[in-house]
Amino acid sequence: MEINQLTIHQTHDLLKNRQISSTELTRAYLERIRQVEPDVHALVTITDELALKQAERADELLAAGDASLLTGIPMVIKDNMCTQGITTTCSSRMLENFVPPYNATVVEKLYDCGVVVVGKANMDEFAMGSSTENSALFTTSNPWDLSRVPGGSSGGSAASVSAGECVYSLGSDTGGSIRQPAGFCSVTGLKPTYGRVSRYGLVAFASSLDQIGPITRDVTDCALVLNAIAGHDRRDSTSVPQPVPDYTQCLNGDLTGMKIGIPKEYFVEGMQGEVAKATRNAIDQIEKLGASIDWEVSLPHTRYALAAYYIIAPSEASANLARYDGVKYGFSYQDTTSMWEAMEKTRQYGFGPEVKRRIMLGTYALSAGYYDAWYLKAQKVRTIIRREFDEAFEKYDALVTPTSPTVPFKIGEKVDDPFQMYLSDVCTLPINIAGLPAISIPAGFANGLPIGMQIIAKPFAEETILKTAHAFQQVTEWHKRKPDI
Repeated sequence: MEINQLTIHQTHDLLKNRQISSTELTRAYLERIRQVEPDVHALVTITDELALKQAERADELLAAGDASLLTGIPMVIKDNMCTQGITTTCSSRMLENFVPPYNATVVEKLYDCGVVVVGKANMDEFAMGSSTENSALFTTSNPWDLSRVPGGSSGGSAASVSAGECVYSLGSDTGGSIRQPAGFCSVTGLKPTYGRVSRYGLVAFASSLDQIGPITRDVTDCALVLNAIAGHDRRDSTSVPQPVPDYTQCLNGDLTGMKIGIPKEYFVEGMQGEVAKATRNAIDQIEKLGASIDWEVSLPHTRYALAAYYIIAPSEASANLARYDGVKYGFSYQDTTSMWEAMEKTRQYGFGPEVKRRIMLGTYALSAGYYDAWYLKAQKVRTIIRREFDEAFEKYDALVTPTSPTVPFKIGEKVDDPFQMYLSDVCTLPINIAGLPAISIPAGFANGLPIGMQIIAKPFAEETILKTAHAFQQVTEWHKRKPDI
């Protein structure tokens, strides 16, 4: 197997046994980036100089026997996580030249592990989108078919792992933005429980929904990265002070006695037949591993999740993006005659169309006379959806669904139809509304295009979904397939 197709644990063994140095490994990945980036366009920034300095330091740690499992391994960070001294653009003109004065907590934790950062990943502007077409900089292509989208908003993070530009990456998930692109790019993407991973230094989209998580080549790697980034952070008021287990200890492959439910509402009308078939075949495989499957689970209020999400998320976005006024930082339109015109022009030229659309939706929902009718009602629906999940997890250890109702679609196919684009996340966004953990793993292909399967568990039960997903990957080969690029 080529060096750029190895997992974290395989790469660590090479480094530990001195079969390759981190410097050599990093140079190999930087060369891979130069080869495929002109086609994939996954990275906003390539950090050659930083990566080589970090690799030299990693080699010193490895030689001293003071290395972690992540030391010296090249990775990519989504470009909405603050990196001190490196531009953090959120793929927006508004922050095109913004260089943060501090690191996000997750970045600090990874730096402490001795990682090597080779780049910052492209994304939908301010994480608003499902295809990475909303990036103000350029559109990322799916490594499996360059004419198709990689998903979003963490499309660059997923595509960079799939294309072999890094060993793993970090993404953020507000309504499916880790899991949907992971499914589209045939990699493994984990959205942890809300509060499990610090959001300090993550540029906010919707603060009650956003969560950072890993995108990797297999489930073992997801467990390794989650070990490194999970935990309480006093700088994040939503971070939960709960002990972090060693997530690798649950990867034993034994599903005997597990009860798994299949919510019928997630096999939505309009779902492509190949996706439904692949997911059902994958569920049959899980049953063969010893789990008992109930195909008659119902979560009837799932149908309202999409509507509730697109009131709550834009409302929070409207509040969070109010800080971009052309005064404090970021883009500022100068050729004006008044403060109010400067603010208007800054937002007119600094934000892209999807960001403006969501700001307007959110501002409307929060306005006098509409707050109770829209925002408050959406929050009540959110509570009902959360309770339905709670009731389901009294009976089942996990729920399994498709990750997305379709395979990756063509670039430009849905860009002029926001509603159809929003439906891309119909299977994933209820999990964010309820604050639950979920993972997407490769589960098949249709005409050469990837299909993902989603596993959901109760809050802080990441071990359950990792255990289930790992057992599935031990007896299947879907995650081992690589795109021909």
